[in-house]
Amino acid sequence: MSVETAVYERGRRRGEQVPLEDTYEQLREDGVFAWIGLHEPTPDEFESVRREFDLHELAVEDAIQAHQRPKLEFYGDSFLMVLKTARWIDGEETLGFGEILVFVGNGFIISVRHGDAALDEVRLAMEQRPDLLAHGPSAALYAIVDRVVDDYAPVLDELDDAIRETETEVFSSSRSNPAGRIYQLKRAVLDLLGAVMPLVPEVEKLATVEHPLIDSDLRPYFRDIHDHLLRDTVQLQSFRELLTNVLAANLTQASVRQNEDVRKISAWAAIIAVPTAIAGIYGMNFEYMPELEWRFGYPLVLAVIAITCFMLYRRFRRAGWL
Repeated sequence: MSVETAVYERGRRRGEQVPLEDTYEQLREDGVFAWIGLHEPTPDEFESVRREFDLHELAVEDAIQAHQRPKLEFYGDSFLMVLKTARWIDGEETLGFGEILVFVGNGFIISVRHGDAALDEVRLAMEQRPDLLAHGPSAALYAIVDRVVDDYAPVLDELDDAIRETETEVFSSSRSNPAGRIYQLKRAVLDLLGAVMPLVPEVEKLATVEHPLIDSDLRPYFRDIHDHLLRDTVQLQSFRELLTNVLAANLTQASVRQNEDVRKISAWAAIIAVPTAIAGIYGMNFEYMPELEWRFGYPLVLAVIAITCFMLYRRFRRAGWL
């Protein structure tokens, strides 16, 4: 487990890394709060944090086990927020997910990261904004949620590009069948929708509900995040509907190509049937077949076969079968 602990006084960092056991004592001062970052702690490692900040046992269980849905839950004088991070995996057209669980209480914020989630840049960026950090732990919470939601944008752009490529492939003249790719993209859209959609009402609570741990001056910032989430949700729902239509179009295209193949095979079979039938008749080896002794019988039969096949070919060509 990696631990980073920092204490902020009126929006500015106090010193460097602070030992966890010394953090609680510093929080007794006015205008001071601690920002503690943990990465995949074990139950024993997290126990000291739980005791130090008197975290609710149910929230602690969620933080250790992870794999929670995005949510916001209040536990007396503290609350827990669960966020899902997402990133696009190049070359595989799949998504990689991480998880961030954020505990907010009076004078502290604790972020627990699982998977690929990273918050180093968030902390550094907020330390350049002491005017925001001066609002306390809810300002750090805003920074974390804002970064997670902003990171959805490049994933949506990659999904949009992949879907457009798939559309082009479906309606191209090539005979490829991208059904597997369409299904994989739809799975990615549904997974991302499962990370974004449950977060919409929870961020709306942060923007509207009065709570002593949420600074009222930060509500416009949370409303801005809420607007971004609504936009992302609408875009993902349009992706889902579009992929459903593309999959249906792909099946239709495959059916049309199959019908075209059947028509071509039938047309060539009909053309080949002409010389086969004529050759079969004269291959029966009856003794009395007048044409066998006629001087022009052989070239005439060849001419009949050629003319008949040519006429059939022209007819099928005009009908669009060849």
